[in-house]
Amino acid sequence: MCESWKMKLDTYLDGELPSEEMRAFDAHVRNCATCAADALARVQMKRSIQAAGVRFTPSAEFRKRVERSIASRQRRPLSQFLWTAVPVALALFFVIGLGIAYKRQENLRAQQVYTEVADLHVAALASSTPVDVVSTDRHTVKPWFQGKLPFTFDLPELASSDFTLVGGRMAYLEHNPGAQLIYQIRKHRISVFIFEDAPLRDLPSNSTRELSFSEQTWSRGGLRYFVIGDASPTDIATLAKLFRSAS
Repeated sequence: MCESWKMKLDTYLDGELPSEEMRAFDAHVRNCATCAADALARVQMKRSIQAAGVRFTPSAEFRKRVERSIASRQRRPLSQFLWTAVPVALALFFVIGLGIAYKRQENLRAQQVYTEVADLHVAALASSTPVDVVSTDRHTVKPWFQGKLPFTFDLPELASSDFTLVGGRMAYLEHNPGAQLIYQIRKHRISVFIFEDAPLRDLPSNSTRELSFSEQTWSRGGLRYFVIGDASPTDIATLAKLFRSAS
């Protein structure tokens, strides 16, 4: 019989019922022990909740400390990132800059070496004595260099080719001694230079160039080879192949 009243009990205790219903509810609670006990229990529960809320309400100073802590934690990752990222970025740019500078320096030196090789070739052809040992026989030319060079090398067999050995002479590249062999094919003369590879190690191990002269260079067995001349790139490549096979 009190179910309809109990359904409105919370609204009654919150004072949200219309004034006529509030007066009627007051009269009912005074005369109904069950509803009175239920109302008292709910009032005590609400007071306990309110007391607990007040008891554990943080002070203004505590709230400020928490807010400052949260704000510093939010800023810290950015500052840590900046302190970490900026040196890393600078180091990265420095390494990239060094790599670019080194690559430019490497390319510049390679250009200088190729230019010097071309000059040696032109100087020999322009000389009244382009070779110091004149012979078409490799077994005569090769022994001539013994004792003059700190290394030995092999010359290819030309019997089945269109190339003719003219002779050889001493050559110096960056003050390093080497051999210059001159070959002829049709009306073109080709120089083959052989030097120790250690002083020229930073050059490309295999390279083909076509400027005023066709040129091939490679490294094998501790020696650096240059084949250069105004012959066709095919002739340059063929002679280079013969030397690769011989060595």
